[in-house]
Amino acid sequence: MHPAARETLWAALDDGWADPTRLHSESRRARRLLDQAREILAVAVGVAPADLSFLPGGTSALLSALDALGHARRRHGRSLVASAVEASAVLTWGQHAAGGEADLAAAGIVPVDDVGRVDAEAFATAMGRPGVAVAALQHANPEVGTVQPVDDCVRAARESGVPLLVDATASLGRLPTPRDTDVIVGDATSFAGPTGVGLLGVRPGTRYLPPGPTSLLERGRATETPWVPQVLAAAEAWRQVNHTRAADAAAARDLIARIRATAAAIPDVDVAGPDPTLGDDASLPHVLTFSVLYVDGERLVNAFDRHGFAVSSGSACTASVLEPSHVLAAMGRLTQGNVRITLPVAATAPDLSADVARFCAVLPEVVAQCRAELGVTDL
Repeated sequence: MHPAARETLWAALDDGWADPTRLHSESRRARRLLDQAREILAVAVGVAPADLSFLPGGTSALLSALDALGHARRRHGRSLVASAVEASAVLTWGQHAAGGEADLAAAGIVPVDDVGRVDAEAFATAMGRPGVAVAALQHANPEVGTVQPVDDCVRAARESGVPLLVDATASLGRLPTPRDTDVIVGDATSFAGPTGVGLLGVRPGTRYLPPGPTSLLERGRATETPWVPQVLAAAEAWRQVNHTRAADAAAARDLIARIRATAAAIPDVDVAGPDPTLGDDASLPHVLTFSVLYVDGERLVNAFDRHGFAVSSGSACTASVLEPSHVLAAMGRLTQGNVRITLPVAATAPDLSADVARFCAVLPEVVAQCRAELGVTDL
């Protein structure tokens, strides 16, 4: 968490502890603080403050939005259109909505190319089919960093009349926020905020109707009252990170390029995601995934951990730890032994450049050691 957000969280425990829905003075103070935070975070997702709701996390917001959009258009159909690299929660929702359809194409899942990008025309064609209730598309993939053609798909959604849910849980605070979306979802952790703050923005005029009984909380979109100190910390994190975003992105791209070059120089290591020469708008600046042939991901994670590096493996788009990455599989890339690097924002890691240099120094050694433990030495 951003240091300023941490300080805000502790301070808010004194001023914003009360339930903002009550009438006594402590609650009215908490309500004023919540309204101030909502105004700040509404800018983050590109909606008016009245159109922003807080949920317990990004995944919760995604599923709530799919339920409400799908229910509102149930007379039009039940199908979801989504890319093959969406969060597993989204893909599972789509398969369930399609009656448990195992065939992804039949369930409305649009394939991606070898860098993880969906074709906007294919996505538009899928939205034009009969029986489509809702479409969902990531702004950027948290595993390989690929930025999707959101603007083109927004225009296609307007033409087809299908509401488009944009998943910005990996990109808020890291890239400019997509605009004019029907619904946008984010998570405060993407911009160094606290866990437990999901952001749900719904554009006026969008048919949004949660199934079943609804509460009066967060415009009827949540069942729990937001915890004000958490939301205030998220708002402060956004203020801080948004102010330094361009500089942080430029520095992160340089560091990721160093890791990418080091990994690519090792035999039988597959580096995934867009080529950096495609431009700064092609991928997230702080994310990289590579896969190491002959070695399993768990072994690599443990080896890097012994050197003091916390890396991930498996899919970033599912809650299952070390499950094979459906993102890499959809891209036709090596899924065995994948390692995912996510650089923190600069304010939380003042020695980041030195840390990356040390990581690059031990990377070939770690790969060679893990392969040697499995008897793979002749490369």
